[in-house]
Amino acid sequence: MKATIALTAAAALAAKASAACFAERLGYPCCSGNEVVYTDNDGKWGVENGNWCGIADAPAQATCWSLSQGYPCCSSSNAEVWYTDASGKWGVENGDWCGIPTGTTGGSTGGSTGGGNVTPSNEQYTISGNPFKGVEFYINPYYVEEVDGAIAQMSDSSLIAKAEKMKTYSNAIWLDTIKNMQSWLESNLQGAQTQHQSSGKDILTVFVVYDLPGRDCHALASNGELLANDGDLARYKSEYIDVIEGHLKTYKSQPVVLIVEPDSLANLVTNLESTPACADSEKYYLEGHAYLIKKLGVLPHVAMYLDIGHAFWLGWDDNREKAGKVYAKVISSGAPGNVRGFTDNVSNYTPWEDPTLSRGPDTEWNPCPDEKRYLEAISKDFKSAGIKSVYFVSDSSRNGKKVDRKHPGEWCNQTGVGVGARPQASPVSGMDYLDAFYWIKPLGESDGTSDESAARFDGYCGHETAMKPAPEAGQWFQKHFEQGIKNANPPL
Repeated sequence: MKATIALTAAAALAAKASAACFAERLGYPCCSGNEVVYTDNDGKWGVENGNWCGIADAPAQATCWSLSQGYPCCSSSNAEVWYTDASGKWGVENGDWCGIPTGTTGGSTGGSTGGGNVTPSNEQYTISGNPFKGVEFYINPYYVEEVDGAIAQMSDSSLIAKAEKMKTYSNAIWLDTIKNMQSWLESNLQGAQTQHQSSGKDILTVFVVYDLPGRDCHALASNGELLANDGDLARYKSEYIDVIEGHLKTYKSQPVVLIVEPDSLANLVTNLESTPACADSEKYYLEGHAYLIKKLGVLPHVAMYLDIGHAFWLGWDDNREKAGKVYAKVISSGAPGNVRGFTDNVSNYTPWEDPTLSRGPDTEWNPCPDEKRYLEAISKDFKSAGIKSVYFVSDSSRNGKKVDRKHPGEWCNQTGVGVGARPQASPVSGMDYLDAFYWIKPLGESDGTSDESAARFDGYCGHETAMKPAPEAGQWFQKHFEQGIKNANPPL
């Protein structure tokens, strides 16, 4: 190999010449550890700091064919091939040529053209019918890292085995601040595309859109960063929804589900008169939904589900009737954008089926005392209200075991929690309007702090049935996670 060729190549490839592992040329960092979470044609992947990272191969042997020609060996037999001659395959590291050792991987060039390439594809995916059906679910790398941190605090081998299984199931990625959206949306869209290019399967990623001005007006634990005013509505549109739209338009080759603003519209059904903060937020909830439906509901690879609370929020006849009118108005305000359906039981604990309950004093005469009966009833009400697309995604992340709530409206860090049905498309025979069970609220992330002196303390988090001490909403709650996997139904 001539030195002039090496100099030319080193200059032209300066941006890639210092790559320490295969992942850097694909836009991901190298791992500092070696725990393998996923393997594809490019190599072995781990998760650190909430993002995918590449695990470097073991160091190459001290000798290889390039040493006799005055060049070092590449650090990995999976290094990217930049040049091939009669001697062998050459890579570039630290600004110089290196010989790629021959071994079990054979110095494959798959990394430069295979599934790890995160250049946006020009292909357009179009969702037809149930978006959860016929696809592979994306694994949330941030949650994998959280569970790894939880495992590090465990000593019980059987509990560790259950926790390890939790890492293999998909759950939603919450875009709960502008900053988190900027950090997590594109990186996970890239991760899904990389997984698709490696496996050849369509990869579904689920995000929670959750940053309305005046968010969660009836609760204190999960209030958001944007206030109910015109200035913050403008920020919601330009800094949040518009940015989401831009990334979704760029990464259009894979299906995406958006769970839209949990609790917001349900609050407009029941809490406008009783809670001044909800009355103040009404305008911004309605305008925010209209804007995002118009922007995101026209994208053919995106399916949106509006939140409808849970059985012990809107289950009563008058609440369901009112809800039909509110949701029909919201959906029509977002035309020509489309809404696939609705999501229930997000971040809640209501069982899917509870044959021990019926309409009576114990349920405050609620005719829908579990999520199954709730969806059966509200699907009819919504169709009667003129809503054309009525399908559901039910959050089963924490309702596997009936918790001993003194009141069925208790929602904060309930003691006795158990992870529920695994994420699955079309899980119930005879309910073709149920698109999926899915884990929307990640088990182990707190509902809210039990510290009464905290600014975001909500009284529900101090109730008798709420587990204590509990950290702030969204922070890791180890004890709650461990109880949830112990009580899993079906068992892990």
